[in-house]
Amino acid sequence: MLNFLLKRLIDLVPTLLGVSLLAFFVIRLVPGDPVMLMLGERGADPKVYQEMKRELGLDKPILSQYQSFLINSFRGDLGRSLVSKRKVTEEFFGRFPATLELGLCALFFAALIGIPLGILAALKRNSFFDYFLMGGSLVGYSMPIFWWGLILIIIFSVGLGLTPVSGRIDVLYDVPTITGFYLVDTLSPEVLAEEGLAPFISAISHLILPSIAMGTIPLAVLARMTRSSMLEVMGEDYIRTAKAKGLPYKKIVLIHGLRNALIPIITVLGLMFGSIITGAILTETIFSWPGIGKWLVASINARDYPVIQGGVLFIATMVVLINLAVDFVYAVINPKMR
Repeated sequence: MLNFLLKRLIDLVPTLLGVSLLAFFVIRLVPGDPVMLMLGERGADPKVYQEMKRELGLDKPILSQYQSFLINSFRGDLGRSLVSKRKVTEEFFGRFPATLELGLCALFFAALIGIPLGILAALKRNSFFDYFLMGGSLVGYSMPIFWWGLILIIIFSVGLGLTPVSGRIDVLYDVPTITGFYLVDTLSPEVLAEEGLAPFISAISHLILPSIAMGTIPLAVLARMTRSSMLEVMGEDYIRTAKAKGLPYKKIVLIHGLRNALIPIITVLGLMFGSIITGAILTETIFSWPGIGKWLVASINARDYPVIQGGVLFIATMVVLINLAVDFVYAVINPKMR
């Protein structure tokens, strides 16, 4: 097991190195000069322009800039934003709770609906419900998030007026930052004493549409994976033995069947968690959600190199660590993986 874990840790090094290369060089291929964007009309003065480049360290050769970026990243210093002048790590962790809260809610929505639907589809194999569910999951998997999010806004926010259009909470409420999760912070004694449950209800209402938009694709994948896994398990000998013993059908399905079918499902859930964080960029932009996705889009528009480099490297590190944790758990459960 130790050798397996060490091998996977070593494999992470070239992955993160490749991500740092892409994050550093690709953004510099995009047309636009960050110094010119910052100076605006004053950029016409060559002296001011060169002085600003020198202050930001953009006058050095590009390979020297990349070397400094690697060394500083290894030390935990990802630089400062060219726009806000704040540390990239501070800005990242200030926005990450919003993205994590949205991702967890989307994953909860996907698992809450996708797994039961997959079980029902497996139990009703080749029925109309099975075909309808598999067809619907294919449609859900194929829908672009930016299109699906706009459709949800038009129907439920603009048309029916049931949910807010954008944001994370109503502007009337000032929630103190304790954990960064509004579903938790709005239930603090201080907020409950002053505002009651109104801020908590507002936070939930703002989460509904973004969670549905982000969780639709994972829901479709989970439904199909659960169906396949349950069909495989329900055909095993121990299931036939349990039926022959006269055990209740619900007990056979939920205890003997689902328990063994959950191994690949849990693996997929772990891998999806990493992909949901990366997929938050589109969702946060559509719903004006103040997370790292919206932050990165604004940084790309401003050509804020340190933010883009550091943000992408942070996200990539989290994704590979989540994948490593999933591999480790799966290796513990299934010795064949070792």
